[in-house]
Amino acid sequence: MSGVYRRHWPGDAGRPALALHCMLASGSYWGPISERLEGRIDLQGFDMPGHGRSDPWNPGPDDPDYHSAVTRLAASFINRPLDLIGHSMGATVALRIAIAAPEAVRSLTLIEPVLFAAVPGAAQAQPEMQIEQLLAEGREEDATRGFLAAWGSQGYDDLSERMQVQMRARIRLVAECTPTLAGDRPRILREDGLESIDAPVLLISGGDSPRVIHEIADALAARLPDVGRATVPDAGHMLPITHPDEVAGLIGVNLDRA
Repeated sequence: MSGVYRRHWPGDAGRPALALHCMLASGSYWGPISERLEGRIDLQGFDMPGHGRSDPWNPGPDDPDYHSAVTRLAASFINRPLDLIGHSMGATVALRIAIAAPEAVRSLTLIEPVLFAAVPGAAQAQPEMQIEQLLAEGREEDATRGFLAAWGSQGYDDLSERMQVQMRARIRLVAECTPTLAGDRPRILREDGLESIDAPVLLISGGDSPRVIHEIADALAARLPDVGRATVPDAGHMLPITHPDEVAGLIGVNLDRA
C-alpha cells in the first residue's frame, strides 16, 4: 500500500522488532520507548493509514476492511522471526499476526489489547459501541469527545483546534474496526488459536484503565501457553506515552524471556 509513512529506530540488527500504535495516534510515540531500550532491538513501525504522516484511508471497492489492511501492512515488515509489540488496536493486530503465523514471532508484548469480543457482556458498554450511532446522526464531535474521555491521555477540550480537527477526521476509522474488535470478524478467538502461540507473551495494563481492559487481559491470559502479566500503577490506556520508562522496562523483561 502506497502512502504509508515508515519509521525506524536502529538497534541490534540481529534482533528485529515491530511496534504497532493505537487508533487516533501515530507511530511516533515508540521513539521514546526505543530510546529507553538502548539499541537492544532494531525497531520498525509505521503510521497506520489515515494517521500521522500516512495518507488518508480511501479504500476501493475491492480493498479489505481497515483492520485487515493494517494487518497486511504489518505482516509486510516480517521476513524473519521478530519481537512484536502492539498497543490498543495495534495489539489486536499483533495478536492476529501471532495466531496466523506463530513461527514469525519471537516474543509478543500486548499493551492493553482492545479485543472486546473476549468479554462480550462488557463490550456493549464501551464507547466504540456508540460511535456508529453518533456518526450516523452527524455528531462527529460527540463521538470523538466520548472516545477520548475513555481512551485518550487528554480530553477533547484540552486539545488544540488543529488536533481536534484531526481527531474528528479519524474517528470513523474507530467505528470501522468495531466488527473486528467487538465481533471478532477475523476469528482471533477461534478454537486453538491463542493456544498455538508458543512465544512468550506479556500483557501490560494500566492500573487506572477501564475495567474491561483487565477483563480482556484475564480472558486472553487464561488461554495463552506462556504468558506474563504486568500492571503499571497510576497509568491509563495511553501508558506508552505517559509512562515510557515503565513500559520500556516491561518490554525489556519480555525480550529477556525470548
